[in-house]
Amino acid sequence: MPDIAAVAQLLADPTRARMLNLLMDGQAQTATELALAGGVLPSTASSHLTRLTDAGLLTIARQGRHRYFRIAGPEVAAAIEGLMNIAPNVRPLRFGPRDEAMRRARVCYDHLAGEMGVRLFDSLRRKKLVAGEEPLALTRAGEAWCERVGIDLDVLRANRRRVCRQCLDWSQRRAHLAGSLGEAILDRLFALRYARREADSRTVILTPRGETFIDRLELA
Repeated sequence: MPDIAAVAQLLADPTRARMLNLLMDGQAQTATELALAGGVLPSTASSHLTRLTDAGLLTIARQGRHRYFRIAGPEVAAAIEGLMNIAPNVRPLRFGPRDEAMRRARVCYDHLAGEMGVRLFDSLRRKKLVAGEEPLALTRAGEAWCERVGIDLDVLRANRRRVCRQCLDWSQRRAHLAGSLGEAILDRLFALRYARREADSRTVILTPRGETFIDRLELA
């Protein structure tokens, strides 16, 4: 029987929760950066990171003398995003500009989330490029669309993770697209310069062409 309580205890600590939130953009961070995010000394952060790594929630990448921490995989990221959906709001109902930008478009581990992520998923469904609930599947029309917009289907299918998966968006309370297809679409938006990451943030800034692509699913 899975020990849910042990994982819940790890996530219940505010310091560890802040560290994991920082890592939800899919990028790796050093222990020093995570200590700043958690608001603790490096020695304290090291203890927290060891516990998260031992539990399989984080992995470590080494480059020279440096160690970088990142979320262990999409399943862990999905669990964290799921908790965001049921967590109480600790901020006033009226968010500031930075929060509004995050609600509009952000990176959720490796795919697009927020209002624009939900709109993208709606467009894919409306054009019948994806179908079903869970499991969600790429249709034949969707396969042809991938080829038109420059997404390599062989790469998607070679990945051990699911091609399409719904992810409940914590700010919109509706589903956006995850899985290897969700990752590929976001990568394509960046490659086409239809979107860019805001520095040191999960926020995604879409160009007018990017917004048009999300609505029409056609290259400009």
